Formats: sequence, C-alpha cells, structure tokens
Amino acid sequence: MECTIRWTDGDAGMSFVAETGSGHALVMDGAPEAGGRNIGPRPMELVLAGTGGCSAFDVVLILKKGRHAVSACDVRLQAERAAEDPKVFTRIHLHYRVKGRKLKPEAVARAIELSKEKYCSASAMLGKTAEITSDFEIVEEA
Repeated sequence: MECTIRWTDGDAGMSFVAETGSGHALVMDGAPEAGGRNIGPRPMELVLAGTGGCSAFDVVLILKKGRHAVSACDVRLQAERAAEDPKVFTRIHLHYRVKGRKLKPEAVARAIELSKEKYCSASAMLGKTAEITSDFEIVEEA
C-alpha cells in the first residue's frame, strides 16, 4: 500500500493532497487557528472516518455472507482525544444503524464483534490507545 502527501499551499496555508496507491486523491487541511483554510477534513478526522468505513464494510460483508437481508448500514463515531501531544484517540464509540428485513440482533452483534476483534485493521490499531465501544440499532425495512 502506498500514499503520497503533497503540501499544496506553500506559505499560504496548511492544505495537503493525498494521492493513494489505488489512484484516488483527497484534500486535508488544518484548522484556521493552526494556519489552515478549512477546505478539507483534518487528518485525524480521516483516521476516524477510515475506522468507521473499515468496520461498516466488514459488518455489511459479514451479514451478506450470512445471507441476511441487509440494505443499509450507517455508523456514527464519537471520539475523545488525549489532552497532551500526541493527541491520540483515547475513547471511540461506534453506533451502528443497520437496516434490513428480519435482521436478527445476535447476527448484527456478531458481525460487529467480528469486525472489531478480527477483521478491521483500523480499529485493531486504534484499540492500542483507545477504549473502543459500540452499540447498534436495527431498522426494519418495509
């Protein structure tokens, strides 16, 4: 896996473009009080978003492989960071909202647990510094 980060602002700000090995690009920026222009997410926001994406991907894949009728999965993450540098995540809570037909709570709970304990590389790394908790709700599809 590769990624190249390029500072784009010169002396004018703190914006960076990341170009991934898979050919995608995204903009990151710092907060205005740190010299940024607020034109993109903060790098740590992307770490949090990546964790949610990684886990949501796992949960949907596990449910689909189990032939459960899942039609949507949203994850809301809330995190706390250390007060001192490096300001690592110390707590992360993931709230899953899974939609489908006749989804069994135990199947959803198991998919979330498998993601956390076995498959999600991002949460495995962040779990070294952060207490990671989760809960979920199931929305019955009409």
